[in-house]
This record gives sequence, structure tokens and C-alpha cells, in this order.
Amino acid sequence: MDFGPMWHDHLALVEIAYNNGYHSSIGMSPLEALYGRRCRTPLFWDEIGERQVEGPQMIQQMNDAVEMIRKRIKAVQDRQASYANSECFHDVFHVSLLRQYMADDSHILHPTEVQLDQDLSYVVRQLRILDRKDKVLRNKRIPLVIVQWQHRGTEEETWELEIRMRADHPELF
Repeated sequence: MDFGPMWHDHLALVEIAYNNGYHSSIGMSPLEALYGRRCRTPLFWDEIGERQVEGPQMIQQMNDAVEMIRKRIKAVQDRQASYANSECFHDVFHVSLLRQYMADDSHILHPTEVQLDQDLSYVVRQLRILDRKDKVLRNKRIPLVIVQWQHRGTEEETWELEIRMRADHPELF
């Protein structure tokens, strides 16, 4: 493709050709991967891959469309740059967003003492088994137990396999 010294005038067409071309790494064109469908352009490809254009007015329409897209992108970039300035934002909010705080003892976090081993590791130990249940699948029954862990609240109880818990921690049964 010999564009001569004015290659930059045809850069938009080259960009469209590249983005519409098949990429073996993704198995489709980049535009098809991005938008989920092929791009419809006035360009089409013949058997040997050379570009054929319907006419000079199509090239002008394509250049105008690309220029319009670039202007829109530039406007969005300028707007984002203006948002980056702290002058556009105010530390002000509407009073209707405020709610009265209701004191609750559960909101207070009390530190718990943690037992560290000699190598400064922390092992979570099972405290007790709270409940049992059987998970029934089609033809299979899986016994489960709910385990309460040391230094953890009731919201962090977990369901474990009873067989594994019996093997690892027989003292709990």
C-alpha cells in the first residue's frame, strides 16, 4: 500500500483495517471481540487481501466519521481532566442524606486476646459442634456438622463434613 508522503491522511483507514482484521490469538477481529458483532464499513476485502473502496466519497465519509469520534473522545477526556481538579468537587451534601445514629452495643468492637505459638503463628481451633444435618442429593446422603470456632462469633460458624471432623477432631464427638 503505497500512500507516498501523505500516509498520515490514510491512518484512519489503516486503523479500521487492522481492527476489522482476523486475529488468530483471539479467533476473531478486535472489534468483533469488543462489540460482539462484525463492523460494517464501506470497505471490503478481495481474495488476496487488498483494500477496495467504493469511491472517493466513501473515504471522505469515513474520515468525517473518524474525526467526529475523535472529537467526542477528546471532549470526554477534557471533561474527565476537569473532574480531576479539586475545584469541581465540594465537600457538601444535602441534609436529607443525614440519619440519626442509634447507639447499639453490638457496634462496639472488643479486642480479644489471641494465643500465639512459639513461631508466632495463629491456629484457629474448633470449640464445639453445635448441630448436625444431612445434605441429601439424588442418591447420596452427606452428613454435615456446624462448628463453632475459638475466638470467633456466632456469625462465623461453618458447616463441615462430619467424616472429616471425626477423623481430625475426635474429641469434639
